[in-house]
Amino acid sequence: MSGTRRNIQYSLALEPRGRGEALGSGSEGTEPLVAKPGPESPALVEQLMEEVCDRENLERAWKRVQRNKGGPGVDGMTIDDAKAYLREHWPGIRAQLLEGTYQPQPVKRVEIPKPDGGVRKLGVPCVIDRLIQQALLQVLQERWDPTFSEHSYGFRPGRSAHQAVAQAQRYVAEGYRYAGQSHFKFERGLWRGMCPSIRPA
Repeated sequence: MSGTRRNIQYSLALEPRGRGEALGSGSEGTEPLVAKPGPESPALVEQLMEEVCDRENLERAWKRVQRNKGGPGVDGMTIDDAKAYLREHWPGIRAQLLEGTYQPQPVKRVEIPKPDGGVRKLGVPCVIDRLIQQALLQVLQERWDPTFSEHSYGFRPGRSAHQAVAQAQRYVAEGYRYAGQSHFKFERGLWRGMCPSIRPA
């Protein structure tokens, strides 16, 4: 490995970037490899839910749900049906969201045949739950996305798998020989990933 490349990798591992970059293990000022939950502020949660329930945010979320189309969930309610339903029931749903008592409907299981055989299992939430999910996504993504690594491409606005492949190809052209991919899943309050060295606190 060339000296220049070694120095670049060394600086990447040790210099905090303020964008969610992982710090190198065993280096001064690094964070432990164990995730530690922080205290949850009721005031912050209340403020976030107020932002989620903000009329402008909900209008943007509703337009997105309409644009995405999609079939009804277990309740059988279509997007057109939901519009009338929300006019009448939104104050109660909003109150439940702000109080933390809202319970989403079960997700409808749909199996879509794959071209090469087998089926792809798909979950279809009810339209009202899709609206709430989209409204939550808009608020949380605005806060969290700037903290993610600039090298992260999955499920991010303005990013795609094609861009990730193009970046990997640029790295190959620059002489790098290895690329990595990881997936993390948030489940029951714990991060579980492909790295066995990362364990929940």
